[in-house]
Amino acid sequence: MLANYLIGLREGLEAALVVSILVAYLVKIDRRDLMPRIWAGVAVAVLVSLGFGFALFYGPRGLTFEAQETIGGTLSIVAVCFVTWMIFWMARAARSLSGELRGQIDDAVEGPWWGLVLVAIFAVGREGLETALFLWSATEAVSRDTDSTWQPLVGAALGIATAVVLAYLLYRGAISINLSTFFTWTGGFLILVAGGVLSYGVHDLQEAGVLPGLHNLAWDVSDTIDPTTWYATLLKGIFNFSPATTVLEATVWVLYVVPVMFLFIRGARRRTSPPAPATVSN
Repeated sequence: MLANYLIGLREGLEAALVVSILVAYLVKIDRRDLMPRIWAGVAVAVLVSLGFGFALFYGPRGLTFEAQETIGGTLSIVAVCFVTWMIFWMARAARSLSGELRGQIDDAVEGPWWGLVLVAIFAVGREGLETALFLWSATEAVSRDTDSTWQPLVGAALGIATAVVLAYLLYRGAISINLSTFFTWTGGFLILVAGGVLSYGVHDLQEAGVLPGLHNLAWDVSDTIDPTTWYATLLKGIFNFSPATTVLEATVWVLYVVPVMFLFIRGARRRTSPPAPATVSN
């Protein structure tokens, strides 16, 4: 539940900050009359995201086991690609996001009435679709082992609700958060979560027969770590850790987490390090 809560918190805060920037700029330029267009776009984006998540959850259920595993594994890998791109994009674009959105609003105000609706749909919908896909992948991995889907979904819903409250308080000036630090720490955590989702996606493809090595285990600590214990459930829920892990799963996890985390930390240090002092030559 913790991993899904933080996913919902981070993704929800990104979307909520986008909405707050759009609303604040319309207020600043004294165009409150255009506000319904923003909210209409937000509503459409939310509905599309919910519909996408519903289709992911119920769509493959009528298929064969092999087809379900193939689709689930493929979508898990796609979800990891999207969330990895999102982590690095947000780290680079956080400082210029406000200016880009304001420029889009200026262009939309001078265009047709549906321009602002599209700005809100694309700005919020991108976050919503990424969240739906990544949450579905994380939830599927947990629900198959625990036969419970409500806990991850409740965790994600609580995270999104917390994000909305934080964004409102930030908009009203009631609190201040170092967003760069927030997105850096949550980005590093999400890389570990994504590594688990990727590993489980590979396991799905192995079960479907698409990838080999299902019975070639790197380790099996099922006798030591009981999958029904609270700490095994916690490890599974946060990092998708499996007591019985194949060699291919472990290899893919290492090949993803190590270089991605290295690049992410290096980029974070570059953004936070002070500029070098200028030198004057005689």
